[in-house]
Amino acid sequence: MTRRAFHHQPEAVRQHDLIAATLDSIAELGLAGATVREVAYRAGVTPGLIRRYFDNKEKLVAAAYRTFISDLIAMAAAGCGDGSALSRLAGLIRASVTAPVADGRTLSIWAAFIGTVHSDPLMAETHREGYQAFRDLIERLVREAMAERGQPVSPAEQRRLGIVLNALLDGLWIEISMGGDDFAEIDVVRIALDSVATVLGIDPAEFREE
Repeated sequence: MTRRAFHHQPEAVRQHDLIAATLDSIAELGLAGATVREVAYRAGVTPGLIRRYFDNKEKLVAAAYRTFISDLIAMAAAGCGDGSALSRLAGLIRASVTAPVADGRTLSIWAAFIGTVHSDPLMAETHREGYQAFRDLIERLVREAMAERGQPVSPAEQRRLGIVLNALLDGLWIEISMGGDDFAEIDVVRIALDSVATVLGIDPAEFREE
């Protein structure tokens, strides 16, 4: 366990440090073990200071989940790079199924959060926001890539493809993050790219070259 040195910092930095300590606690101890006292210890502050920024544990956890999802999307989006729309879509796919987006710690944190979505309205709202943000990113890249190829898609088809590709990536992400022998010696990036290409009706070899 690492205890942070918590110095006088701007409020935004303090909140970031508290959320980081919350995610560390959840990764190691689960949601039940991430108590306000535990988070405070890891952050090097008193429980009272946490309550200055977050009224209760539920709001702290929701803020941590929002940050967690935003960071995952940002890391995946960073893989897009520049270049053609098809190459940016391929970059998103690669980043979505490789570390640091796909790894055991990330999956453990996500699994702890996802169990609360159907019982906590605040967590449900946070989950919907994150899901829609990633869907929006996928749909935009699909729209641009297909238009670039001279195969524009309707808004309804764009939405359908966004749902399908998001579900496909979610499934691969979970399996890859769990690890195990099944994924130790196979090219998971190729599997992801070939699967997405098939859904979009693109030659997988062409997509892999992007």
